[in-house]
Amino acid sequence: MDLRLLFIVTLSVVLGGVRAQKEGSICIKANAQSCGECIQVAESCGWCSDEKFLSSGESKSARCDDLQSLKDRQCPEDKIENPRGAIVIDKDTPVTNRKKDSKEKLKPEEITQIQPQKLTLTLRSGEPQTFSLKFKRAEDYPIDLYYLMDLSFSMKDDLENVKNLGTDLMAEMEKITTDFRIGFGSFVEKTVMPYISTTPARLINPCTGNQNCTSPFSYKNVLKLTDKGDEFNRLVSQQQISGNLDSPEGGFDAIMQVAVCEEQIGWRNVTRLLVFSTDAGFHFAGDGKLGGIVLPNDGKCHLENNMYTMSHYYDYPSIAHLVQKLSDHNIQTIFAVTDDFQPVYKELQNLIPKSAVGTLSSNSSNVIKLIIDAYNSLSSEVILENSRLPEGLSITYKSICKNGVEGTGENGRKCSNISIGDEVSFQISVESQKCPSHGKSEVIKIKPLGFTEEVEVVLKFICDCECSAEGELNSQRCHEGNGTFECGACKCNAGRIGRLCECSKDEVRTEDLDANCRKDNGTDICSNNGDCVCGTCECKKRENPKEVYSGTYCECDNFNCDRSNNKLCGGHGVCECRKCICDANYTGSACDCSLDHSTCLAKNGQICNGRGTCECGICKCTDAKFQGPTCELCPTCPGVCAEHKDCVQCRAFDAGEKKETCERDCSYFQLITVKDSSKLPQPTDQIFPLTHCKERDANDCWFYFTYAIRNSTKEVYVVEKLECPPGPDIIPIVAGVVAGIVLIGLALLLIWKLLMIIHDRREFAKFEKEKMNAKWDTHGNPIYRSPINQFQNPSYGNTGAS
Repeated sequence: MDLRLLFIVTLSVVLGGVRAQKEGSICIKANAQSCGECIQVAESCGWCSDEKFLSSGESKSARCDDLQSLKDRQCPEDKIENPRGAIVIDKDTPVTNRKKDSKEKLKPEEITQIQPQKLTLTLRSGEPQTFSLKFKRAEDYPIDLYYLMDLSFSMKDDLENVKNLGTDLMAEMEKITTDFRIGFGSFVEKTVMPYISTTPARLINPCTGNQNCTSPFSYKNVLKLTDKGDEFNRLVSQQQISGNLDSPEGGFDAIMQVAVCEEQIGWRNVTRLLVFSTDAGFHFAGDGKLGGIVLPNDGKCHLENNMYTMSHYYDYPSIAHLVQKLSDHNIQTIFAVTDDFQPVYKELQNLIPKSAVGTLSSNSSNVIKLIIDAYNSLSSEVILENSRLPEGLSITYKSICKNGVEGTGENGRKCSNISIGDEVSFQISVESQKCPSHGKSEVIKIKPLGFTEEVEVVLKFICDCECSAEGELNSQRCHEGNGTFECGACKCNAGRIGRLCECSKDEVRTEDLDANCRKDNGTDICSNNGDCVCGTCECKKRENPKEVYSGTYCECDNFNCDRSNNKLCGGHGVCECRKCICDANYTGSACDCSLDHSTCLAKNGQICNGRGTCECGICKCTDAKFQGPTCELCPTCPGVCAEHKDCVQCRAFDAGEKKETCERDCSYFQLITVKDSSKLPQPTDQIFPLTHCKERDANDCWFYFTYAIRNSTKEVYVVEKLECPPGPDIIPIVAGVVAGIVLIGLALLLIWKLLMIIHDRREFAKFEKEKMNAKWDTHGNPIYRSPINQFQNPSYGNTGAS
């Protein structure tokens, strides 16, 4: 566990050092020539404005380094330029808290749903500034709804159901808000071939048969937004169906005019809903070429007497153009389309933020439910967007939504499932990578899609240090006024170079300047460790900011000194001009020789145990038998107890191998006897090394003693009585032997008897088995022979023949 902890700590230190080294190298590699250039390199870079900071051979850019390195290089803290960014909230009106049934009626501009409303960020390159933005859906928030309807012939039955939409929809919307207005517009198609028939008769009545239709038109604003539902019903009831030749309609022309003609439509700065009702597809940019229209849509209002008059002149708008205008004017679109065209408008919904698609029945009988459902869906989600960012600026979002759900990346811009009265927040970070070229301030705006409220963010950029404002123009400290002295260094005028702007780029010869950069008229310029700038050596910079070349000719450095244990100057000194300057109590070329003898003290307090010399804090043992850090180990030596056993035995008990020579060989220690082992000295009672011994004599008796050296006097404490084992008891031994013999005899007899019984039983069983197998008698005796022999006369029966 200790080793793992040590490894983790070591790894953390190494990684921290590597990270600091990388940051330092970034600041150094930038080669910044002024404080303003330095602070734009990275957040970690600082500039030392102390005039005496640079040593001989160092360039101006050496003033730019990471903050810790500047402190390590002895730059006073009050001279380190390190400006930081800041956030100032300029307008912070709290979000509105009120109920729908509240007697207090507020104007739309008096309702606040987003907080704060304005703030100023001061940005430094590489340093993000983060602020919190709060959004809360206000209850009883006003709504403007504009119903845009396709009046081509296929929508005839839908028009009948829409005629009573005004009062019915207002009755439903009163459940959501007490401030609701509704408007109506219609569209058909561009009034040019091949979209409509341009014959005189068809221009008057584009429908066939006995159908009575009105003349074709592109877009008509029938009713400006109003809170009078019966007026909506009356005007819509007067509308007539028209007709065209192709299936796609010119709805995009109508949507563009509804979005940009705010005054004619009557839009307020409240929730804006556009209901687009059709049973067909749509034309978009490029389709106008079929009618000879090539000019792109200009995105401007062209309503005269509530009629779009430039449909024959401008092409249809593109989808991207439409998305931009709807977003700019905070309009949320609801596409009420028939089931056949659901897939087309679903794809369109994916391209238009804050839009919804509802399925319209064949005769638009469900249009009110469709609008209510779509509004609830749109209003339950808040999506933040920002205006165009200046070059080099980035912005990130983090959302903290309902029930503490967090989102990052693209999900950090939005929160879903928000009900009226719910409050959500966003953490917004703004970071600049460089100063803008055209000025020092910018303005961006952040707003929730579909809402008119927005947050104005004023951006100010830190492009220079505070000390530059106190700069001395044409200062005499910069060689006869050829530069501005600011932040402890000269900032040269155009055409001047050098640390003090002492040289002109056009008037000096390189050969003459290089001669001043050679040490002792040698061949190496700046010792090959620097560049000759205006006759003065500017030393090179190393990847590691702690490694520095220095000297008039860059002949010195602080990293090429002798090393010990892989450490520069053994870790006990500093490297100056390639020579180690050792700390106190250290010497040697690599500061690896310690003058402190404490590491050589043995346990007995002697230097190297009296058997060696202390050199550079390490014992050199003079007796080859001894070794170890303090010459106390002797693998081939007998132990202390075995070494003094015979002498202790002869002096304390007048016995042992040295009994005859005891006075001659064993008088080197002082003998002290004690009654028992508890009286012997204990290690915890002594301030000098003490050894406890337990040894055995020739009679197997034990004796106890201690051996110690006190102030060069060897002391032996010994227990006066031997500890011998007791003698054997003969009677129990004899009785035990006799009893053992008897028991063994009985056991053998029992075993013999048991074996005989087993053998007899086996023989008897064998006999019985053979007896049972005997099946023969005298008639079948195989050795029986009959006593009667029969013989036949060979001449018997041949008498008559003779």
